[in-house]
Amino acid sequence: MTRLTLRIRHLLGTFAGKENGNLSLESALIFPMLVWSVTLTYTYFDAFRENTANLKAAYTISDLISREGEGDDPLTDTYAQSMYLMYNRMVTANSPLKMRLSVIQYFAADDNAGTEERYLVEWSTACGYESNWTNDNLEPLIEKLPPLADTDSLIIVETSKPYVPILDTNWLDRDHTFENFVFTRPRFVPIVKGPASTHFCQQDAAVGVAPGA
Repeated sequence: MTRLTLRIRHLLGTFAGKENGNLSLESALIFPMLVWSVTLTYTYFDAFRENTANLKAAYTISDLISREGEGDDPLTDTYAQSMYLMYNRMVTANSPLKMRLSVIQYFAADDNAGTEERYLVEWSTACGYESNWTNDNLEPLIEKLPPLADTDSLIIVETSKPYVPILDTNWLDRDHTFENFVFTRPRFVPIVKGPASTHFCQQDAAVGVAPGA
């Protein structure tokens, strides 16, 4: 073994045994992973918090509507707008919000009368949704409903809100939308009467809904 080879082995062994700069090297390797972990965890936590807020808002609106209807006067567009504004304030209003309110009634089949089982839409009004539920397009809705007794009615509250991550990163999918479907029986009357209009929200731009959404 030549002197040059021995010298090279000695230098490599000396370099391998040195610990100078280890902290800087480890920090350079770990810091990006630490930042990624913290931001991802915080964003996921915020997403779950926002999802819970949206669901609570839908249940709150459904519960409030279920307590209405003791008089003969139906719910008005103003009442529906107030529900929408409350929804707007219960969640983070940083993306277009949609809300649809509907009441349907179920009629069981009657062999004596010769009638089949059917569902009827008593009323349906929306803000942000392109369409409402009608007797002609009710099939997708029926699949989501629980078993009902004859002449029972349900109040249905649907909300929709695209999720915008609180931290602007490219690590998460931005196409997630919180969709909620909540139904409640009226508490004091057989059917809660509603507005005659199909779209109660006349000032979409003022309350955070993109016109035509």
